[in-house]
Amino acid sequence: MALVKYNNNSISAITSTGLTAGAMTLIKSQTASSSSTISFIDGVSDVDLDATYPIYVFKFINANPNSGAGTCTFQFNGTDDTSSHSFDITKTTTTIQSTHGEGDGYALVRYNTSFDLAQSTAFQSLNFGDSSVDADGSISGELWLFNPSSTTFVKHFISNSNSMASDGSDHDMVGGYFNTTSAITGIQFKFSAGVIESGTFKLYGIKDS
Repeated sequence: MALVKYNNNSISAITSTGLTAGAMTLIKSQTASSSSTISFIDGVSDVDLDATYPIYVFKFINANPNSGAGTCTFQFNGTDDTSSHSFDITKTTTTIQSTHGEGDGYALVRYNTSFDLAQSTAFQSLNFGDSSVDADGSISGELWLFNPSSTTFVKHFISNSNSMASDGSDHDMVGGYFNTTSAITGIQFKFSAGVIESGTFKLYGIKDS
């Protein structure tokens, strides 16, 4: 079997790799600074949250509260409320939590029923231990929203995050659906207590999905 050799000229002549560039497109990035909420609303400040993309991904990076009693929460808004943006869509959710202390004194994996919501309009928690207010503590993760512009189906979401809580690692997964056939047009993040002292929040759209 012959050994194929490539020189610089043959490599530079390649014009296409067959890979699709830009499948995930950054739509908007926001930086929190003692912010009570962070919101992404379709048509506001260059935000697209409509039929442009079939999947949207929200990333929250090193979000830190100013209160030790706070968990990071979110809620969506729909086309039935485009004026006041009350963020009160009915949802049903389920949660799984794993946690491990820094001193190896505790560790567990559980289905966390205390943060489930059943046909509720309340904000949904993304993490289940209070987010650390230490200088090096925060929560990071992502939230996926599927086909928000559909007027036929309910709106499914999944989230995956990790936070420092009570001097340990808290890994949380939340899934559920917003029980509406109206289009979803906005999202709001906030802590259950205090403000978002710092952190970066990004919105992406995924093409051809």
